[in-house]
Amino acid sequence: MSVTEKQVQAALERLALPDGGTLISRDMLRALTIQPVANAGADAGERAAVKVSYVIEAPSPAIAQHMEPLRRATEAAVLALEGVVAVSAALTAHGPAPTGGLTAGRAGGAAAGGAAATAAPSLKIGGHPKPQAGPTKPAGVARILAVASGKGGVGKSTVSANLAVALARQGRRVGLLDADIYGPSQPRMMGVSGRPSSPDGKQIEPLRAHGVTLMSIGLMVEEDKAVVWRGPMLMGALQQMLGQVNWGELDVLIVDLPPGTGDVQLTLCTKSELSGAIVVSTPQDVALIDARKALDMFKTLKTPVLGLIENMSFFTCPDCGGEHHIFGHGGVAAEAKTLGLPLLGALPIDLETRLAGDAGTPVATGDGPVAQAYEQIAKGLIGGGMA
Repeated sequence: MSVTEKQVQAALERLALPDGGTLISRDMLRALTIQPVANAGADAGERAAVKVSYVIEAPSPAIAQHMEPLRRATEAAVLALEGVVAVSAALTAHGPAPTGGLTAGRAGGAAAGGAAATAAPSLKIGGHPKPQAGPTKPAGVARILAVASGKGGVGKSTVSANLAVALARQGRRVGLLDADIYGPSQPRMMGVSGRPSSPDGKQIEPLRAHGVTLMSIGLMVEEDKAVVWRGPMLMGALQQMLGQVNWGELDVLIVDLPPGTGDVQLTLCTKSELSGAIVVSTPQDVALIDARKALDMFKTLKTPVLGLIENMSFFTCPDCGGEHHIFGHGGVAAEAKTLGLPLLGALPIDLETRLAGDAGTPVATGDGPVAQAYEQIAKGLIGGGMA
């Protein structure tokens, strides 16, 4: 049995920052990796010998200049863990974003060992996609599952976030890729705001929240800034977020697609080894018209549809307990039956879901009726070998 990430984080949690909080509570820990060390000898104790490496990202270069003693203290704390035979802690810092495009990196701070501050590598996002021989899949990712809708406003991103959390709570290793380039909402829904780093200028280190590994173009730009790109830029960005993000070992990568049947959907279905798709719709006829177009798109692109989810299926009155079907009743269930597809679940429209999404804590993290509904969907996907 080797040292786990949780044990390393617990060791770092015991070291307080001078101005309050810890590296963990202040979200300053990046790129934590644990690697086995061969021929370490008997000094490693009963645990398998490992080397631990991570990056400490300070809020500014000025603060980083005073954090070298803390960096050394973290190395000592982690080295004290049974089985750890080597520790490498790098110290970087936020800085002004480079001009000329979106980047995943930051201007650098002090390097490990107290070296002078140097510019950290940056990684430009967006651009023409690179040629590839055929459909690919990120290393270590077992399945890629797309969540789609024919139109906006049916709650596709809400379903994506909560389904990712529900699968993680079932013990699955889950990633969530926000592929809605023009309208990324996962950073807000998942409660993350830190910018991903790229220590080597080649790979992007994603963020984690609620047990889910997360990447979104919304983490690379200011929240109120529009992404004004043509199709090739979108395809290039999607290709980078799939292939240049250090996703690690995942059982399933959920891709939150933009609404409609455009460039991003075409790129994902033709350039990646997509395991299947889930289509989200509300029961009303207007939404179902567009949902059928999304279903036809996946059929044309020979992508298997794993099932449908009816969102905003009903509303339960908190005063009288009565059930009201604001957007109609049973439309998605009837469509699924007609097409011979599973109805994976019917989710209510309620205030708790909206408040949880705005607060950055998905409703699936709780234990209420809606969380239980997502739990049943997750169990159904796992039981069917789809996640």
